Amino acid sequence: MIAKAKLLEAIAGKNRGLLTTESDKQAILSVIAQVEDQNPNSRPLQVPNKLDGNWRLLYTTSQDLLRIDQLPLFKLGQIYQYVRAREAKIYNIAEVYGVPYLEGLVSVAARFEAVSDRRVQVKFERSILGLQRLIDYQSPVHFIEAIEAGQKFAAIDFNITNRDQQGWLDITYLDDDLRIGRGNEGSVFVLTKN
Repeated sequence: MIAKAKLLEAIAGKNRGLLTTESDKQAILSVIAQVEDQNPNSRPLQVPNKLDGNWRLLYTTSQDLLRIDQLPLFKLGQIYQYVRAREAKIYNIAEVYGVPYLEGLVSVAARFEAVSDRRVQVKFERSILGLQRLIDYQSPVHFIEAIEAGQKFAAIDFNITNRDQQGWLDITYLDDDLRIGRGNEGSVFVLTKN
């Protein structure tokens, strides 16, 4: 698919959106629209086996995520989203690097509910902010297993009960290894399956 190759080329070297100019953003959004027009799964929530899995963020316009990189002495590392479609669960994990031995982690666990063939309503349930060493962070998979086992962490670990902590996401493109989503705040997300 030519449009998909063009998209991957356009976002290469943009550090998930941290290194984009305004003209870069416009060009990337144009290519994203071309890829979305060729979506092989126009009803992505009807193919949970493709949606399910471990995804790594390639590009976003989400200022909430990109702002993490502006913390003094810290840099944004990899960002992962683990989707458990059958259980209607999502885990977002952002690794943060900087000062040696103070590598951090920002994570949110959520549940989702399908409201159409491509839109999910997301309700955030738990947030974990802490140092990777103190929470024994080894990998995203290991960390999610600990969350699912009900483990509490030596971190800022709290349940989110505010009804305002929710949003929606449209899955606008889904194939075997690429997913594009558009969120309620106007953000775009491009992810690849790990």
